[in-house]
Amino acid sequence: MGGQACVLYGAAEFSRDADFAILASPANLARLGAALRELKAEVIAVPSFELKYLRKGHAIHFRCSAPEVAGLRIDVMTRMRRVDSFSKLWQRRVTLRVEDGTSYELMALPDLVKAKKTQRDKDWPMIRRLVEADYFKHRGQERPRQLHFWFMEVRTPELLIELASNHRDVCRKLIKQRPLLQFAASADEIPLSASLLEEEKAEREADRQYWAPLKAELEQLRRARLRTR
Repeated sequence: MGGQACVLYGAAEFSRDADFAILASPANLARLGAALRELKAEVIAVPSFELKYLRKGHAIHFRCSAPEVAGLRIDVMTRMRRVDSFSKLWQRRVTLRVEDGTSYELMALPDLVKAKKTQRDKDWPMIRRLVEADYFKHRGQERPRQLHFWFMEVRTPELLIELASNHRDVCRKLIKQRPLLQFAASADEIPLSASLLEEEKAEREADRQYWAPLKAELEQLRRARLRTR
C-alpha cells in the first residue's frame, strides 16, 4: 500500500521500505508473525506488535536482519483515515503478476490515493504522479467509474481543464462534490491552482488532527518503556 505499490503502479522508481495493509485478526497476526520471524524482523519503535494497537489505527514498524533483506523496514497497518475496512480493500484489490510468476496484491488505486493523503510532504507529489500515470495510460478508453476518479483526484490544473472540456456534463454533475471543478469548467487556471493548494492544506490538517491522539498515546508508550528499563 505504500512506496512499493507506487512503484508497481508506475509512479515511482524505487522505495526503501515496504508498507502493508493487513487484516487484524488473531489468526492472521500469527501468520504474519511467522513470516516476520523468517525475515528476522524486530519491532523498532512503539507500539508493540499487538492487535489492539493495529485496531486503533497505529502502524507497527519492523526492521529486517535476514541476509537477503538486511536493513529493510516493514510497516503494517489496519486502519487509515478515510480508507475503508480491510475487507472492502481486499475486495477491490488489484492483482499484478510479473514475468517470474510472482503475484502482488495491490491496494486499488483510488484506495491508495486516499491512503496517501497525509500531512507528509512526499505524499502529495506521489498522489499527483499516480493519478497522472493512470490518466495517460487510459485516456480515451476510460469507464465511468474511472472518469469519476479522475475528476475527484486529478491534481494537475491543465489536466483538470482538459477533462472538463472533454466531459462537460460529468464535470457539471461533480461540482457539488468537488467545488474547485467550477474553475476547471471555466478554464480558470489561476483560481484552480489556488483551490488545489487549499484542498491539500485541508487534507493535511485533517490528517494532523487524526494523528494527534494517536501520537499522544505513542508518547505515553515511549515514557512507559523508558521507566521499565
